Amino acid sequence: MTDQVLLLAVGLSVGLLLLVLLLILTMCCLRMKKNKQGQYQELVSTVPSLPAHSAPVIPVSQGFCARSDEIPFSLPPRSIPQNAPVLRDVESQEKENEDEIKADAQRDVLAHRGSLSVRSWYPVGSVLTGLYSVTPLNEVVAPPLGLATRLCFSVEYRHSSEQLVVSLLRLSNLLPRFHSNVTLVELRLLPDDRRPRQAKARGTGPDPEFNDCMIFQARALCVLRSTLSVCVLSVEKDGKRHAVGRVLLPLEGELGQAGRVLWRDLDPEEEMQCSELGDVQISLSYSSSLQRLSVVVLGAQGLQLLTDAGVCVQVSLQIHTQKVKTKRSCVVKGERDPIFNYRMAFKLRPQHLDDAYLRFELQQPNDSRSEPPALLGVLVLGPFMYARGLQLQHWMDMINKAQEPVKMWHRLGRAI
Repeated sequence: MTDQVLLLAVGLSVGLLLLVLLLILTMCCLRMKKNKQGQYQELVSTVPSLPAHSAPVIPVSQGFCARSDEIPFSLPPRSIPQNAPVLRDVESQEKENEDEIKADAQRDVLAHRGSLSVRSWYPVGSVLTGLYSVTPLNEVVAPPLGLATRLCFSVEYRHSSEQLVVSLLRLSNLLPRFHSNVTLVELRLLPDDRRPRQAKARGTGPDPEFNDCMIFQARALCVLRSTLSVCVLSVEKDGKRHAVGRVLLPLEGELGQAGRVLWRDLDPEEEMQCSELGDVQISLSYSSSLQRLSVVVLGAQGLQLLTDAGVCVQVSLQIHTQKVKTKRSCVVKGERDPIFNYRMAFKLRPQHLDDAYLRFELQQPNDSRSEPPALLGVLVLGPFMYARGLQLQHWMDMINKAQEPVKMWHRLGRAI
């Protein structure tokens, strides 16, 4: 009997303890839920009512400062099911009308894309687009008098960031045969810069505009010893390029007046058809991994032959004044437009690409072996130290297009 009473007492004690714990847990949950709901309040908009056809307004803040621990927000409108019966009196109807007017005002502001907020509202008006019209570039930088093709640009060196900034503005008096083509400009900082920066004109016609900015990262000492090369090209619809002209600007005396607008006449590139001694077609390719310079003499045209003994081509690789290697092709007889297809390769390290050059000599052998062959024409392909114009362009294209043959026609010159 005593054991039963003891077990009953223990069971009642445990049951009461569990009930008390359950009540405490329930009260804690209710309090947390009540505190969480108390943090969210539906904000009442302070937008005044506006007439239906008033001008858009932009909200402007007037001394409103929210504390860092408070984040203002608003709850979305409550959705009421259509089938639920709703009792409305006169006061609720008026309140709805006011809410609709406020919502319309907010939509007007959003349509106007206002960027300021939150408290008071003031009508500002609309933007007058006539105040922000851009003056045409040809009126800002008018070209000097004359019919020469000129390039307008500016040069500035920023010492803080060690950057040379070249701003291309426009061309003037472009030749009529180039008016319908796309105009490209290639910039290089010679003699060290091998990869050109390109800019494309934003229109066609006699005075195409660029409005492009090119940046060269270089130290001030290197810039003062450099020359800015600007090559203007005209590109047809089929992709064929024509050289319009070139500007070479030594930078030593041009950085004193930073940002000054410069007009420079283009030196016209010499056309292949106007050659007096003839032309020769060369293909170049370079492999830095193999340290190999591959040269192919494809052919020649318009040669001024002295006899019928034939023509051969001699190619020499030189580093500065030292002749590294010389190779000579077979003699092709009796043609003013011979086809050689003579291939050769030279070993050349990448560090010598700025010091080496190729010299091509078209020769006509004499009947007597004791006499030297007659020289028909000379061509030099190499970096800025030795070549200019298309000859320099061909060498730079060979370096930039690794392991890809670059073919080009060149005029033959007289031996110096």
